Amino acid sequence: MKVVLENLTKIFPSRDKKSQNQVVAVSDFSFEIPDGQLVGLLGPSGCGKSTTLYMISGLQKPTSGKIYFGDDDVTELSTENRGIGLVFQNYALYPHMTVQQNIMFPLQNLKGKDKLSKQQMLDRAYEAAKLVQIDELMDRKPSELSGGQQQRVAIARALVKMPRVLLLDEPLSNLDARLRLQTREEIRRIQKETGITTVFVTHDQEEAMSISDIIVVMKQGVVQQIGKPQSVYDDPANLFVAKFLGTPPINVLEGKVLGGKVYIGDQAVMSVSGVEDMDVYVGIRPEGIEPAPDGVFECKLSNVEVMGRDASVVSTHAAALSPVIRAIISSDIRVDAAAETVKYNIKPHKFFLFNKETEERICFEVK
Repeated sequence: MKVVLENLTKIFPSRDKKSQNQVVAVSDFSFEIPDGQLVGLLGPSGCGKSTTLYMISGLQKPTSGKIYFGDDDVTELSTENRGIGLVFQNYALYPHMTVQQNIMFPLQNLKGKDKLSKQQMLDRAYEAAKLVQIDELMDRKPSELSGGQQQRVAIARALVKMPRVLLLDEPLSNLDARLRLQTREEIRRIQKETGITTVFVTHDQEEAMSISDIIVVMKQGVVQQIGKPQSVYDDPANLFVAKFLGTPPINVLEGKVLGGKVYIGDQAVMSVSGVEDMDVYVGIRPEGIEPAPDGVFECKLSNVEVMGRDASVVSTHAAALSPVIRAIISSDIRVDAAAETVKYNIKPHKFFLFNKETEERICFEVK
């Protein structure tokens, strides 16, 4: 089931009755979610991603714009008639019910031609539980389950209705790191097995990039970029997207372009064409700088952190916007941790320029 958002806007009135300032939570969002794809809505708190999800679900009504499920206009349709499955971050399980009863609960409210017999409900509940691998826990209460198991119950409860669209609102936020990794892999497996069009809301870029077919990066209600995760990472549209994606984050420094060369401080670090002389922000991915004795970019060395397979070379530079500059290298490469400075060579495809006023990406060719 494809989902089409057409010029979707949501405006909340000001909480201060004396103020006329309205809050634009989502602004003119247009996008087609392809049938059977998992789309990640990604951005910091307050960017409008959950509001978008709630409008798709019908829990919130758009100020303007349209929502289509396939060719059906569902903008004015009530939540229960949209055929959606919704999973919240806090599980929202009934504590007095068993796992089986929690999963069956949505089926008990079906009426008319959709009404099921008790055996049909039991069969559906077991199928959903088996899909999320909790079929051996059907007689337990939520208090007897781990956080990850409770989240699986919530997912099974959403799937048991055989929804047209599955909506996940930060479903991994309450889990520890190991469980988050395990559960996100399960969500991806379940989505692939069922083929249900899925919208996954998160502020964690690693989660979004690891399981999404497409990511939508949002900031203050405005879509910044849409694309495949790796494409957005490799080709960010602006400084916000470049900074939001990546762990460790991208190194950002003040620089300038003079006569076809990019300078950081007084060091010419890259020769480029197609860029006029101007002040810029320079972005370099941590994996895009490599220590080299004759490197073009010199920094003050702070520390070398060896992390098994990789090592993180931590240095500083007066032009950097962040406290440190990180280079992620193989632990096989030896760096003298006692040295005062470190020189780097820069990989051109990991090197970005941004307009200092607009923060939009500047395209260039390396000479």
